Amino acid sequence: MALIKSISGIRGTIGGKPGEGLSGVDVVKFTAAFASFIRKNYKGSGNSIVVGRDGRLSGEMVSKLVCGTLMSMGFDVINIGMASTPTTELAVTGEKACGGIIITASHNPVQWNALKLLNHNGEFLNDAEGKEVIRIASEDDYSFADVWDLGKEYHNDTWDARHIDMVKALKLVDSEAIAAADFTVAIDGINSVGGRVIPALLKALGVKNIIELNCEATGKFAHTPEPIPANLTQISAVMKESGADVGFVVDPDVDRLAIVMENGEMFVEENTLIAIADYVLEHTPGSTVSNLSSSRGLRDVTRNKGCRYAAAAVGEVNVVAKMKEIGAVIGGEGNGGIIYPEIHYGRDALVGVALFLTLMAKRGAKVSEIKASLPRYEIAKNKIELTPDIDVDAILKAVKEKFASEEINDIDGVKIDFKDSWVHLRKSNTEPIIRIYSEAASMEEADALAEEIKRVIESLS
Repeated sequence: MALIKSISGIRGTIGGKPGEGLSGVDVVKFTAAFASFIRKNYKGSGNSIVVGRDGRLSGEMVSKLVCGTLMSMGFDVINIGMASTPTTELAVTGEKACGGIIITASHNPVQWNALKLLNHNGEFLNDAEGKEVIRIASEDDYSFADVWDLGKEYHNDTWDARHIDMVKALKLVDSEAIAAADFTVAIDGINSVGGRVIPALLKALGVKNIIELNCEATGKFAHTPEPIPANLTQISAVMKESGADVGFVVDPDVDRLAIVMENGEMFVEENTLIAIADYVLEHTPGSTVSNLSSSRGLRDVTRNKGCRYAAAAVGEVNVVAKMKEIGAVIGGEGNGGIIYPEIHYGRDALVGVALFLTLMAKRGAKVSEIKASLPRYEIAKNKIELTPDIDVDAILKAVKEKFASEEINDIDGVKIDFKDSWVHLRKSNTEPIIRIYSEAASMEEADALAEEIKRVIESLS
C-alpha cells in the first residue's frame, strides 16, 4: 500500500490501514483539512466547493466521502460528477466557488486515486498552501459544523458541454476549417472520462469520422493509463489499418494529450506542446514557458519567432506561476500538457485537440509532416526506484559536484546542460522514484546519457 502527501494533494492506493493507503479515514481527514484551509483563507462571500471525478473504479466511493465531508464542514457542494480535470477547474470559476477537489490519480494505475486541490481560481495550491493543508491534516486542526450549519449538495451535469463550447469559441480554433478537412480521427479514452468528452468535442468541431477505442467510462482501464508509446500499441495498430488522419490519446483525467501519426508511429508527447505553441506563436507572438524536464524544442521554436522562452520548476503550479510572471501566451509540460491562458491556467487536452486539428486543417499537412517541421530532439525518460535507505539529497549534491564544470540549474533537483544535450534529476512528488530525463539529438545518445548518470549514482551508493 502507498500514501503520498504533497502540494498537489493526497495520492495513494485504495484500501489498507489509515496512513498506509488511501483509506476512507484519509479521504475524510484531508478533505476536512482542505475545507478548513479554504474557510480560513478564502476572502469572498461564497460557500461552495466544486467536486469532479475521473472514471476510476473507486471514484464514486471516494466522491461520496468527499462530498459528505465537505457538507459536514459547512460547505455546499457542487457535484459535477464524472468530469475531466480541466472541466473541473473551469467549473470552479464558472460557479464562483471557494475552491474545488478533483478526484483523480491522473496517469497512475487503477489501484490508485487521489484528491487534487484547487483554489478559487480553479488552480492548484502553491507550495506553502499545500504544506498548510498537510499540517492541518496531520494535527487534526479542523472542526465540523453543527446540525444547523451543514452544507447541501447540488448536482450539475452541464459542465462538459460548457467546456466544449468555450474551446470551440477560442479565436485560434477554426471548426469550419476542421469540418471542411473531413478528418478521420481515432481516440483512445482509456475507459475514463476522456472517452465521453473527447468524442463529444470532436463532433462539436465538425469531425464526422470518429474511431472510438476504450471510450466506455467503466474505470476498467484497457491498458496501463500513462499515454506513453509502450502503452499505445492498440491505437497504433488501428491507425495503420484504418487510414485515420490522426490519433489522440488522453490520460484518465484528460489533462495530457498524446498524438499518434497517420502511419501508426508516435508523434511523441514532448512535441504536443511544441507543435501547438508554434501554431499559437504564428498568430499571437509572445512568451512561452515549460518546465526544466521538457524538451528544448519549445525554446527553439519560440526564439525562432523572436520571442522569449523561460523555464520553470517541474509541476503545473510552477509553470503557471512563471507564465503569469512573464505574461506567456502559451506554456505547459513535455508530458503533453497544454496550458493556454486564453481559456484558463490549467493543462487541458480538449484545448490541445482543437488547436492541433486547426493546425492540421490550416496547413493542409499530415501529422508526420508537422513532426518533420519541428526541432529534432529525442528525450529519454528513466527512473530509479527509491528505497527508505536512499538519501536523495546526498545523491543530487554529489551529482552536482561531479558535473560542476557544466551549466547547472538546481531550482528543482539538478539539471545539467551540456552543449548538445541535457539531463535532469529530481525526486517525484507523486511516486517513490527519482526521475532521470535526458535529451539529445538521438534516442541512443539520450539513453546513453541517462545510463551514465545511473552509473554515477550507483557509484555513490
